[in-house]
Amino acid sequence: MKNIVETVGNRLKEQAEIQRNMFAFKLGLLMSYLLCLLSFPLSAQQDWSIFRGNQQLTGSLSASVPDKPQLLFSFQTGDDIKASPVVADQTIFCGSTDGFMYAVGFDGKLKWKFEAGNGIEAPALLVNGSVVFGSLDGVLFRLDKNSGKQIWKYKTDNQIMGSANWLKNGSKINLVVGSYDYNLHIVGFEKGDSLWRYESDNFINGAPAIWMKNAVFGGCDGFLHLVNIITGKLNKKIKLDTYVASSPVIEGNHAFLGDYEGRFFSVDLEAGKIAWTYDDPEKNLPFIASPALSGNLIVIGNQDRYIYCLDKTTGKVIWKVKTSNRVESSSVIASGRVITGTMDGLLYIHDLQTGAELWKYELGSPVVGSPAVVSGKIIIGAGDGRIYVFGDKP
Repeated sequence: MKNIVETVGNRLKEQAEIQRNMFAFKLGLLMSYLLCLLSFPLSAQQDWSIFRGNQQLTGSLSASVPDKPQLLFSFQTGDDIKASPVVADQTIFCGSTDGFMYAVGFDGKLKWKFEAGNGIEAPALLVNGSVVFGSLDGVLFRLDKNSGKQIWKYKTDNQIMGSANWLKNGSKINLVVGSYDYNLHIVGFEKGDSLWRYESDNFINGAPAIWMKNAVFGGCDGFLHLVNIITGKLNKKIKLDTYVASSPVIEGNHAFLGDYEGRFFSVDLEAGKIAWTYDDPEKNLPFIASPALSGNLIVIGNQDRYIYCLDKTTGKVIWKVKTSNRVESSSVIASGRVITGTMDGLLYIHDLQTGAELWKYELGSPVVGSPAVVSGKIIIGAGDGRIYVFGDKP
């Protein structure tokens, strides 16, 4: 009996020792992982390479902005700015209605400018070392990002107002952009050649968002179109109530967008139908802005001067706040803060959860474009032709 007790006791000790060793091993792995994280500072996002920040056009990011941003510098162009800036490698790329695309460093100095021959209201797209943008005479340009040298240009039959987007097709990149010639154009990135066109029934204003292999976009024909970027074939065409001046946001299998009569939709892309509609019968002013989405909340400004925060699942209004003027600029959400410009030149920051105003700054000139948020900085263009950069002063 004594031998049996000793044997059982020894086995229990061995098992306990094994468990202790396994715990120590797992703890070591965890500590190594944490040390790796600490060895690389949690730096702010470094690029904002496309209108709304990503190919799904969500207009949100986890990087933070200062509590009380200060004006670091402004850069003067030759005419008003309606385009939204994009940023990479500490360089701001933004077009102006003076017909130039500008590359401006975070030191406030001009790196290069490129003459497009007509006004630029469309945001640029930064992809594979290139700057891609459209102009008001319908030309899509590809420039070298570092030098500003033209690589190619592609002609549509009417003005380009929205940003291009992109999808990788095997080893190649397909660019996709809408035009006032009613067509969605798919253009080869390497040569600037026309791969195909999809014809809608009216102007295409905004940028297409990417869902799986589809370009998702609205337009003045009052439909949400889903077009396969690889084949050029229509996947679905979903009827809305009236025309859409802005760009959709994609999350999962849903698109979110507003229309010109003040309705806001959640569209089930798989089912091809509207999931819910927000519509205030006392208000029918347009949603010109594109929405921003973070977690379960969607934020969008309206021409009725209000910024709305909706529950993405139900369409219920969580909060709404009145600003000083019409809102046509698309808000950006950065780490729980909503950044929005207005048509009388005020730049606001509101709390995402409550709508409480946290900060505002008077630019004094209309803000139409969307802000970019990079490395703790807010970059925005205005009607006075200036690119403004806010952040923490050293």
